[in-house]
Amino acid sequence: MHPKPRANGTSITEFILLGLVETPGLWPVVFILFLLAYMTTVGGNLSILAAVLVEPKLHTPMYFFLGNLSVMDVGCISVTIPSMLGRLLSHKRTVPYGACLTQLFFFHLLAGVDCFLLTAMAYDRFLAICRPLTYSTRMNHTVQRILVASSWACSFSNALIHTVAISTLHFCGPNIIDNFYCDLPQLFQLSCSSTQLNELLSFIMAGTPMALIFTSYIHVATAVLRIRSAEGRKKAFSTCSSHLTVVAMFYGTGMVNYMRLGSIKLSDKDKAIGIFNTVINPMLNPLIYSLRNPDVQAALWRVLTGRRPAA
Repeated sequence: MHPKPRANGTSITEFILLGLVETPGLWPVVFILFLLAYMTTVGGNLSILAAVLVEPKLHTPMYFFLGNLSVMDVGCISVTIPSMLGRLLSHKRTVPYGACLTQLFFFHLLAGVDCFLLTAMAYDRFLAICRPLTYSTRMNHTVQRILVASSWACSFSNALIHTVAISTLHFCGPNIIDNFYCDLPQLFQLSCSSTQLNELLSFIMAGTPMALIFTSYIHVATAVLRIRSAEGRKKAFSTCSSHLTVVAMFYGTGMVNYMRLGSIKLSDKDKAIGIFNTVINPMLNPLIYSLRNPDVQAALWRVLTGRRPAA
């Protein structure tokens, strides 16, 4: 720890990130695994983006949002994994206080856009299933762009509020973060100040989009159950299944990570949650959206082989 004097005590100037494993002999293995995971995630998400751009059948609101989601997933993993790989190569674990807050800001900015895009996609499914006659007018290109811009604006506000709120906390020691990136739970555990207000902000900001998604799908489920034919219900539900799977993964780990922040002592399980949030979720999203969608699969095949779409 490198303290510096302050009027009301001491304040640390850097944090020590322990990483995933403390045994130096395992660092090369971790480096290779996470480098491969990073390359797979970036390649998979950029392939989905390319497929959405080149395939005319995918020029729909849902896939417009999916293309943006893929870009955000690449951004999220790029905020955390390259810096971790750099520390493994340099054998340097210290991170300046300012760099830690910068990583926190950009991670929550990009993950927040993810969060609000998933909300926009839920609204899209609500309109498509519950308001099919007015869907094309209510979800036109202008509305889509407004929803994406609003996602960025809300996420920027969210990330800025979190970062400013964290900067008001007093960190007097220790300064060891038992993880591979800087995030709210670890910083709250190290704070010498009360974090109740910060935790309330996290709960409100994470809970609001989740409540909107939940409300949208209550209406969707009600509308689907009113469909008389089993085939019709199955077809309607299949348009939501990929999105529901991604939402369940995203918010499942998010709730475990953020909605019990200061109440439970952090452990190795939090590292696993961190890996799921930053690596596994972004890596699985392309697979989830392409697994049961022949149009996405065909577009991906054309992207990989360099073939042009049929006229």
